[in-house]
Amino acid sequence: MSALDLIKQAKAASVTLGLLTTEQKNEILKTVSVLLTSRSEEILVANHLDLKLAKDSGVSQSLQDRLALSVERIDSLKFALAELINLNDPIGELVRDITRPNGLSIKEVRVPFGLIGAIYEARPNVTIDIAGMAIKTGNAIILRGGSMAENTNKVLVSILKEAFQTNGHNPNAIASVDEYGREGAEVMMKATGLIDVLIPRGSANLIKTVVEESKVPVIQTGDGIVHIFLDATAKLEYALEIVTNAKVQRPSVCNALETLLVHKDAADRLLVPVLEKLAANGVVIRGDQRVRKVFPSALEATEEDWATEYLSLEISVKVVDSFEEAIEHIAQYSTSHTESIITEDAKNAEEFLARVDSAVVMVNASTRFTDGGEFGFGAEVGVSTQKLHARGPMGLPELTSTKWLVRGTGQSRA
Repeated sequence: MSALDLIKQAKAASVTLGLLTTEQKNEILKTVSVLLTSRSEEILVANHLDLKLAKDSGVSQSLQDRLALSVERIDSLKFALAELINLNDPIGELVRDITRPNGLSIKEVRVPFGLIGAIYEARPNVTIDIAGMAIKTGNAIILRGGSMAENTNKVLVSILKEAFQTNGHNPNAIASVDEYGREGAEVMMKATGLIDVLIPRGSANLIKTVVEESKVPVIQTGDGIVHIFLDATAKLEYALEIVTNAKVQRPSVCNALETLLVHKDAADRLLVPVLEKLAANGVVIRGDQRVRKVFPSALEATEEDWATEYLSLEISVKVVDSFEEAIEHIAQYSTSHTESIITEDAKNAEEFLARVDSAVVMVNASTRFTDGGEFGFGAEVGVSTQKLHARGPMGLPELTSTKWLVRGTGQSRA
């Protein structure tokens, strides 16, 4: 069977999947959770093999971290599924309700897309997250999880198919084209009329390739050159805890801090303690001239650093002369993912929220909160950095389209 045949089968299965009740969809999700427990050893053995191959190939530590599963990470996937089960089903939700003077009843309701495609790399958790969200929203899904996680994803996809079969539904609604390699991804990107929307997750290069080559509509999830700005009035306590959390807690993810901006009026009291805490946690500091003057162990930051998503324990740090300069720096280098300001100045906080043009803008909070789970969405599809259809962490409503239902009593247009 070709990759195109798999996609056609999934498209056909999407018709009946879209008609399932909330209870039927939740039963599939419950079965997935049970199977994650009963087949956890099989998952971990496959993941260990993928990790060994990745290490032998010299894959970066950040990618290894994304690739790795553990009992705890499997438990977190089950927790996300439980949250999905408890969330309201958006399908059938009334968006607009209009009654025209001529008596026509016009309602806009949420419906599934139909068939979703996901292209990602070294993230086996995405296999369960995005498939779970597809199931809850009545969408079939085609997965391309990449060669690096191929063994792990093979087990996970078989679990998803088993959950469909156990509940008497068509397992063709879930399929992977991993066995076809790059060709599978190319077929997905050209499957107009079959795949309704394509969602890439991964490196900047992967996302760029999908956006530029796909003939199927794409929801662009972006890389994260994420900023925190320590304003002149920033509390030392907030600066220490938030900056460290944003950089250190999990540096390999897209909402991790990459560039720290410090107002010159706060530099004397904040810069050294914050950088000392980062360095104590193994972070490599790359700073401008003013940073290196007070923190000599910092490496010299280059123009390239301001435009780099490290995804590791590295950070670029710059002292800015004003609030305005911070805004300008973010506008120039941000990938429109997440930015945060640490400040006690209410006016600056509100101006930062209003002027920074990113998907998520924060005040006095860690950028690590840009996450579907933390926003209460259960799992997430990804963080969209575009402006059409979806922006920011994508939950269940972002996996739906709408259609208009018009009911009449014999009306004709004059």
